[in-house]
Amino acid sequence: MNAPRSLRRRAALTATVAAAALALTACGDDGGSGGTSTSPGTAAAAAATTTPEAATGRHNRADVTFAQGMIPHHRQAVAMSAMAASHGASTEVKTLAENIKKAQDPEIETMSGWLRSWGEKVPEGMTTDNGMGHGTDGTPMPGMMGDQRLDELDRKSGKAFDTMFLTMMIEHHKGAITMAETEKKDGAYDPAKQLADQIITTQTAEITKMEQMLGKS
Repeated sequence: MNAPRSLRRRAALTATVAAAALALTACGDDGGSGGTSTSPGTAAAAAATTTPEAATGRHNRADVTFAQGMIPHHRQAVAMSAMAASHGASTEVKTLAENIKKAQDPEIETMSGWLRSWGEKVPEGMTTDNGMGHGTDGTPMPGMMGDQRLDELDRKSGKAFDTMFLTMMIEHHKGAITMAETEKKDGAYDPAKQLADQIITTQTAEITKMEQMLGKS
């Protein structure tokens, strides 16, 4: 009974990721900012992308791990946010979801550009070499959702969707903050460390907002 629903959900998520990939390809391999959004995440991504040393600056394995892990992590957040438009979400949740997409899409583009310039593999979809939810070292990525929880979210609508979306996204954001804190501590590439700092700032503020929204529900 749940199989068709699951297949439809996977198809929808695949379409979301494919659309992001097309946008990235259209911008070329120079890692351009590619957007008109004025959100803090977009501004940070644009600043990092246009840094002259983006292709030649010093980086280390922690920077590669950060980008290769955060790209699928962001893609999952974007795919979850895309559900809000078709699951009877409240206006407030839809606005939040759109803001998440606007912030994280250009960050995906920026990190993909770094990896290409370093000669490293850009993860496809919401997976890494070790499968969805795991980083390049095989360890689980914090805050990454499994298929079962995504299927459950896909079955919700209206207020029930809002509550589950906010609960899951708070957990997802906390995972991204953990990954960003590791990059700030262990990374060497200044634009990546700056982006990590922006992720911490933006997503901490969004967590506070989502907790307030949950309190009102």
